[in-house]
Amino acid sequence: MDLSYESSRIQSLILEEIDLTGIPADRLAAFHARLDAHFPALFAHMLELYGGRYDAYLHIRQLVANLARFQRHMDPAKQEGRETRWYQSQDQLGMAVYIDLFAGDLRGLIDRIPYLERLGVTYLHLMPLYLAPEGENDGGYAVSDYRQVNPALGSNADLKALSEALHARGIRMVMDFVFNHTSQEHRWAEAARDGDPRFRQFYYLLDEAEAQDYNQTLREIFPQVRRGSFTWNEACGKWVWTTFNSYQWDLNYANPDVFVSVADEMLHLVAMGADVLRLDALAFVWKEKGTVCESLPKAHTVIQAFNLCLRIAAPHVVFKSEAIVHPDEVNRYIGLEECELSYNPLMMALMWESLATRQTELLNASLAKSFAIPDGTAWVNYIRCHDDIGWMWDDSISEGLGTNGYDHRLFLNQFYTGRFDGSFACGVPFQENPSTGDCRVCGTLASLAGVEQALASGNALHLEHAFARIRLLHAIVLSAPGLPLLYQGDDLGVLNDHSYLSDPGKREDSRWVHRKALTDADFTAAGDLATPQGRIAADLAELIALRKAHAVFGPSSFRLVDLDNPHLFAFLRTGGEERLLVVANFSEHVLPLALDIPALIGGTGEVRDLLGGVASPLDLRALTLDSYAVHWFHCRK
Repeated sequence: MDLSYESSRIQSLILEEIDLTGIPADRLAAFHARLDAHFPALFAHMLELYGGRYDAYLHIRQLVANLARFQRHMDPAKQEGRETRWYQSQDQLGMAVYIDLFAGDLRGLIDRIPYLERLGVTYLHLMPLYLAPEGENDGGYAVSDYRQVNPALGSNADLKALSEALHARGIRMVMDFVFNHTSQEHRWAEAARDGDPRFRQFYYLLDEAEAQDYNQTLREIFPQVRRGSFTWNEACGKWVWTTFNSYQWDLNYANPDVFVSVADEMLHLVAMGADVLRLDALAFVWKEKGTVCESLPKAHTVIQAFNLCLRIAAPHVVFKSEAIVHPDEVNRYIGLEECELSYNPLMMALMWESLATRQTELLNASLAKSFAIPDGTAWVNYIRCHDDIGWMWDDSISEGLGTNGYDHRLFLNQFYTGRFDGSFACGVPFQENPSTGDCRVCGTLASLAGVEQALASGNALHLEHAFARIRLLHAIVLSAPGLPLLYQGDDLGVLNDHSYLSDPGKREDSRWVHRKALTDADFTAAGDLATPQGRIAADLAELIALRKAHAVFGPSSFRLVDLDNPHLFAFLRTGGEERLLVVANFSEHVLPLALDIPALIGGTGEVRDLLGGVASPLDLRALTLDSYAVHWFHCRK
């Protein structure tokens, strides 16, 4: 088949059949240009996914009709493409917040915008704000209605007012695109339960034998909650595919009606003001019997097709990948045709690993393999997030260093839950298997880094070490290539909150320990330099200001530097007229560093430590690194 000819013919036929009235002439012309540019690829992807369906044309036509209809309400200022690559700029700083925990509700969040501006935030990720079931709802990721704001947070009008207020201050709004599953209370799921033949095909409703066939090769995500990946539903008389929780029903993307319907929900999020969409659980969206049903080739096809829908309908919006899988698989989702942004879970986990071991070999070796990503894309670098810490790295790398991956993960679990002698951390286990010791780790930045324990013991030296660990972690995520992302409360130095244990809807999910409801007292304490919170906030503010003041933190080359010391981590960045060498000591030991820093940086100007003033050339050839010290050595070319 001549796909180019067929694509052009189908596009022309669709445009003859769909309603394009009401679209302003300039927007319609821009839409036609984008459709001409991207429909051939979209058509090819839809054929790959659904070409064997007799009704494929009808669904492709409906998809294009929906993309066109969106243009009637498209903001003309959003017609530009993504070529600016704004997310690579040194000016960018992200924060992720739960609206209720950060500000009470959407109107309260508008009142918090001045704080975000002072901090330097330009990218605000709103954790799920959609209508969700009462009680257990996976922190809002069990969506009952993508088009309705949870009434406890406000209304759709409040969300629109927030997006306008953020955009007026140059802050982009990020929302979750929860497209692998819906809540069992979603209208699609309710219709399926009621026997509607259309919506029964939106989900996987299987007989026991077929469910068992799939279960043979599937990985159990939460084995401590339930076994297998299916839940019996009496009303349906079937086993429902529920990868994560029994109340979250996986959508069936082998059905083109699902793709078209979910794409329309995606456009609604854009209409509400989203500039970035975080693709939740993207590795699980395509199922094939006899496989693990994670990161299958057609999962990538689905994501690329959604990306093309945005290029046609809303070219300013970009995707952010949430792929907490093997590092090799994480990198396969990153690209201009798929996800322009991606969380960097490998660097996050291995920075914590390096603090526990005081060794940076695994961090260095892993980043040497996995840090490079396609031009035009960016990592989202973070220390903590709303989720747990999973120790995800390539075991072949740890084995090459003489470390057994399984045993090392058990050690890290013990260390960060405070069960290892000498640990500084006060973390909480998540989904712990009591028979194997396997788990993941929860906790705020301050509690995991040692502040909570040091305050409890009254040990002043340990408290200084904890402050230094936090400064070190912040300095790395703010200087590494990519977009740094803070998690609410970590900027304020808050400690673990165990009040979730008294809430029946939360006490079985220990991730709530780092989902504290912030109070005015937390913000006040962070503004007082005499408090631990004030110390953490002041250090962070200094680092942010320095990042924004130097273009080398934006688009620039990146090279790991081997300092021949297992406790040190270093990298060199070169961009424009600036050069930057970052050196960090991941131990509490004072270490000598015999290194000709000016020669390594290679610039002709005076080398200055942005975090410690001017040093003479002699000093820069024989340094002493203090406990958990971090340096940003900077010069002009």
